[in-house]
Amino acid sequence: MNDLRVRPATESDLSTLVRLRDDAARWMLTRGITGQWQPGELDESHFRRVMTHGEIWLAEADGEVAGAWELWWSDESAWGPQPPVAGYVHRLMVNRSASTPGTGRLLLRHAESRVAATGRTHVRLDCLAGNTQLTAYYRDAGYRVVGHKEGKPQPGGVPKSFTLLEKELGRAA
Repeated sequence: MNDLRVRPATESDLSTLVRLRDDAARWMLTRGITGQWQPGELDESHFRRVMTHGEIWLAEADGEVAGAWELWWSDESAWGPQPPVAGYVHRLMVNRSASTPGTGRLLLRHAESRVAATGRTHVRLDCLAGNTQLTAYYRDAGYRVVGHKEGKPQPGGVPKSFTLLEKELGRAA
């Protein structure tokens, strides 16, 4: 996976993003992670909206989509009003059928590099409260739990509670 190429997603990638997100949701369900994502929750309009106020990045390797993520520059629904010191990673998605182990960590590093390139000093993300597997994954990547958000609104769903995690850039994982 040394040839991982990352680029901004475009309008022509919308159906790929929906498929990738649904595949990731199905993968979670097969591992007993039932509350985080459900297939069919998000459609092309979701990703189109994100592209208007944030960024979506697509990674490719060996001619196939390896994964994607959303990068927001604020996230008041989870973090409240904040000074502009962080980038917020959402929907980190790995194509399990075309990627090697460690791809998720590579995608996360690319997201962190993008945030650092803007001069911001922190990367923040959240995961479903009680999702111990995902919380452990992010902790192993150098993130620390900094709080919880009860009742965070969800696109197309009922509000859920989340664990908030943060990484200060420039620190080793």
